Amino acid sequence: MATDGVGGALTDLRERLFRVLGIDLTQVHGFGPYLVLKLIAECGIDMARWPTAKHFTSWLALSPGSKISGGKLLSSRTRRTKSRAAALLRLAANVIGRTQTALGAYYRRLASRIGKAKAVTATARKLALLFYNTLRYSWQYQDPGVDYYEVRYRQRLVSNLHRRAKSLGYELAPVQAFEQRVS
Repeated sequence: MATDGVGGALTDLRERLFRVLGIDLTQVHGFGPYLVLKLIAECGIDMARWPTAKHFTSWLALSPGSKISGGKLLSSRTRRTKSRAAALLRLAANVIGRTQTALGAYYRRLASRIGKAKAVTATARKLALLFYNTLRYSWQYQDPGVDYYEVRYRQRLVSNLHRRAKSLGYELAPVQAFEQRVS
């Protein structure tokens, strides 16, 4: 098969992956054809080996462990691993942090709050979930975008504030409604 340069080779590889898998994994941001090929080489295409996505992320050592003694949580660090698939997902998570996507916004929000290293692990875990669910259940990934992610995050914050205020015996009101009552 003749291809015209690198772009043709990537298109050819993407088409071949689609024929083998029946789904286009390269639609997930951060997943190029070569990364998908390497992940498939490491994990395989039969996701039935793992009963749930949590089992898959635990196998990759991307889920937090929990050392508990006497009912007290001693540590919840992720395990160290030499898994190449986990390393590839962490690399993809690093790249995603610089994109204007919902996953990029997720990474940046976490990085500002808990640090870049933990944000990379959390984003890599999210990518592993997307990889697992896309292969196992043939899901189509559609990026909702940064704006959608930010709006949902703000709605979640506001609803949590309302819930906490109600539990303390207070009621929250929007600023505009308060200003109209004062005038």
